[in-house]
Amino acid sequence: MDARLNLFTSPTVGKALKHVMAAGKVIRESPLPAATQELVSLRVSQINGCAVCLDMHTKEAAAAGESAVRLHLVAAWREATVFTEAERAALELAEHGTRVADGAGGVGDEVWERAARHYDEEQLTALVLLISFMNMANRMNLITQQPAGDYVLGQFH
Repeated sequence: MDARLNLFTSPTVGKALKHVMAAGKVIRESPLPAATQELVSLRVSQINGCAVCLDMHTKEAAAAGESAVRLHLVAAWREATVFTEAERAALELAEHGTRVADGAGGVGDEVWERAARHYDEEQLTALVLLISFMNMANRMNLITQQPAGDYVLGQFH
């Protein structure tokens, strides 16, 4: 598959991505646990079908020590026993925040309250930013049909 646009040669994309990557760095450096960030990034990308982001975040999570079992079970987190209650709340928030068109009400109060039991305000802020950020990145990659499989660890950090 060939990409519709080369996002790395466009001056316009280059200017915008400079800011996007800076925002990504702020999220990565936030107090939201790194493992949670990777799990949420994976789940959002699974829902949206973004192969580039799945490639990147699977490799980054594995390199950071995430187990293959947990990586394989992200898509079925509700039935999996390998996630903490906090991670489950983050994954639930990620799903509801990603499937806003399907969920006729966006993120409900119960979903938010479950996340708020496990994360302080700064972590919740980072979680909301991450979910939004991943949805934006997924959409950009999907619209332009970016191919996956060649991601090299640390390539975008």
